Amino acid sequence: MNEKIHHGRNIKRFREMMGIKQESLAFELGPDWSQKKISLLEQKEEVEEELLRQVAEILKVPAEAIKNFSDENVINFFNYFNDQSANNGAIHASNCTFNALDKVFEVIEENKKLYERLLESEREKVELLKKMIEK
Repeated sequence: MNEKIHHGRNIKRFREMMGIKQESLAFELGPDWSQKKISLLEQKEEVEEELLRQVAEILKVPAEAIKNFSDENVINFFNYFNDQSANNGAIHASNCTFNALDKVFEVIEENKKLYERLLESEREKVELLKKMIEK
């Protein structure tokens, strides 16, 4: 089975895994973007290279991950990994110097902090607008 990889769906998957809302991604992409435009982007089967690179940078994943991620590839990866670790897992396990889950949680925490900074920036803008309206 050789399925066509859907870039938009993969953007949505990575965005959701990172706990980033469409509005936040739109904000990071710039003033021309909105939640609705992100929703439309996530429906596109193929995304232009430059835009894909920008989104990947914001999501802190390689652009290649978005381009190549598929259920079939994930299953093949885990099957291969399982086969290899069954044969010589003890040898490979001793070479690992970090816990992959720790790295995932680090990225999630970093994204939470980014989101909090974004919210604080929005609050400051609202306060500034309120002061301008009062004058």
